[in-house]
Amino acid sequence: MSSGIFARLGNLWKGFVSLWISDIEKEHPEIAYENAIGAMVGKYAQLKKATAAIIRRREELSERYAARSKELAQVEAELNVAVETSQDDLAVILLQKKAALEAEVGDLKAELDVAQKDADSAKSALVNVQSEIRKLQAEKDTMIAKMANAQARMRINEQLDGLSVDAEIKALDNVRTHIKNAVAEANLGQELKSSELDTRLAALRQASGDVTAKQQLAQLKAASAAKKASTKTM
Repeated sequence: MSSGIFARLGNLWKGFVSLWISDIEKEHPEIAYENAIGAMVGKYAQLKKATAAIIRRREELSERYAARSKELAQVEAELNVAVETSQDDLAVILLQKKAALEAEVGDLKAELDVAQKDADSAKSALVNVQSEIRKLQAEKDTMIAKMANAQARMRINEQLDGLSVDAEIKALDNVRTHIKNAVAEANLGQELKSSELDTRLAALRQASGDVTAKQQLAQLKAASAAKKASTKTM
C-alpha cells in the first residue's frame, strides 16, 4: 500500500518537474535545442560504438572466410595430387577435410553477408543521426534568430503603446476650447458694444424726431396766429 503511494508521489513529482522544465524551455528555447542536440549526440556516440563493433565483427568474419577459403583451395589441390598419385588413404582424409571446410566456408559466407548488411544499416543510421544533428543545429540558429526578432518587435510594440498621444491630444483639445471661448468672448464684447451704440442711436433718433415735430408744431401755430391776426385787421 505504502509503496503504491510513494510510486504515485514519485510520478506526480516527475510531472511537476517536467512541467517546470517545459516552462523554462519555452522561455529559453536555446536550452530545449541544446538538450535535444545533446541527446542526439549521445545517441550518435552509442550508435557509433555499436557500428564499430558490427564492422569489427564483419572484418573478423571476412578474415576467417578468406583463411578458410584459402585452406579449402589448398586441400582441393592436395586432393587432386593424392588422386593422381593413387594415395587413396590421403585422398580419403582430404575429402573429409574438404567437406568440413566447405561447410564452414558456407556458414562463414552466410554470416559475412548478414554482417555486411548489418554494417551497411548501422552506417546508414549513423549518417542519418549525424544529418539530424546538423539539421537541429541549423534549426536552432534559425529559430533562435526568429525568437530574438519576435521579442524585439514585441518590445518595440510595447514602447509604441507607451508613447500614446491621448494625453497630448486632450491637452490640445483643452487649448482649442480655451481659444474658442476667448474668441467667443471677444465677439460677445464687440456685439455688446454694437448693441449699446445702436440703442443710443435709436434713442437719439427718437429725441431728434420729437424736437423736429415740436418745431413743426410751433411753426404751424405761428402761421395760424399770423393768419388770424391778418383777418382781424382787414
